[in-house]
Amino acid sequence: MTPDVVRYRQADLLASLYRRFGPVVRMGPYTYLLGPEANRFVFANSELFEVERAFQSLVPVDGPTSLIVSDGEDHKRRRRFVQPALAHRQIASYVPVMRANAEATIDAWRPGETVDAYQEFRRAIRRSTIHALFGEELAQESDFFGAHLQVLINLIDRNPAVVTLLRTMRAPAWRNAMRARRAVDARVYRAIEETRQGKTAGDVLTSLVEGDGLSALEVRDQIVTLIAAGYETTSGAMAWAVFNLLRHNGVWERAQQDDDYLGNVVNETLRLYPPAVVSARVATQAFEFAGKKIGQGTFLLYSPYVTHRLAEVFPDPLRFDPDRWETKPAPHEFLPFGGGPHRCVGAGLATTELTVMLKVLLERPKPELLPQRLTPTGLAAMRPKRGLRIRAAG
Repeated sequence: MTPDVVRYRQADLLASLYRRFGPVVRMGPYTYLLGPEANRFVFANSELFEVERAFQSLVPVDGPTSLIVSDGEDHKRRRRFVQPALAHRQIASYVPVMRANAEATIDAWRPGETVDAYQEFRRAIRRSTIHALFGEELAQESDFFGAHLQVLINLIDRNPAVVTLLRTMRAPAWRNAMRARRAVDARVYRAIEETRQGKTAGDVLTSLVEGDGLSALEVRDQIVTLIAAGYETTSGAMAWAVFNLLRHNGVWERAQQDDDYLGNVVNETLRLYPPAVVSARVATQAFEFAGKKIGQGTFLLYSPYVTHRLAEVFPDPLRFDPDRWETKPAPHEFLPFGGGPHRCVGAGLATTELTVMLKVLLERPKPELLPQRLTPTGLAAMRPKRGLRIRAAG
């Protein structure tokens, strides 16, 4: 039997520790700063934290100059080149591409066919993300990027200590990942050169290449980050949104009729199933929070998942209730894309993509959610481990 709300055992353990010990929990090599006030503290005091060391495990995919691993002036400078193409007005121009990819995916389903909605929309989101940001030519190679980036994503999805061991030992998994990275890099650097010569077009690609002050490595890292992070996190959220539309009585029908309600469905999905279960920082100096001393160099984790499922923040937190979004929570209470200076630059793109693709799905006959056991996996991009099986309408 498919449950009404899926729970993530590891993250639920953090919530129980928060209730028992308060907002500062030390466990193994990590210190957790949990709850809304901890989030507020982290976002308001960015000078106390470093992300470069916190996200070193992502470097094999995203590169050493990615926005995700950038601090201070480097972060501000790189973000300035990316942000214009992800502004609200610009995102609106990407909607036709998103819609076309969703239509092509859904219309290919045969009546009565069982499909994995997670994988189906994952491909559509990857293609539309590449097309919107980097142009049609690169989008035609979406499957190439998907195949090679998946090898890299599989590597960094492991415990960081395991990744370090694999790298040190030059294990087959590491060598395969580096081979995949070289293939991706070769294609990206070719796109960079073609853009310099005026042969390709794509809003972010052009902005990055023509921007004064970004090296070829910096351009490469932002491109790969936006592709990989763009579809990896959004496709997980899309799967949970489809689950919610089909699992809860009346939600599909109301969302068909009311665009505002559909927006509430997206927000409620991101509340219960935030892309990042936890996010990381490293303390740049000693400080005190909630009466506890945190030493310089401490590896810190805060958790959107824990905050989003606290009854004192969201009453009856395990109930899927899109109507609760008639009242907006504060930024430190609802943080599916993080917050502060390092809030995900692609948050608006992801939310728009979810909404557009769900709207296309709602325009078709309602598929059937098949009985299945849904197990969340992934701390940086929470997704259903074995996908999401649905039956296309007959």
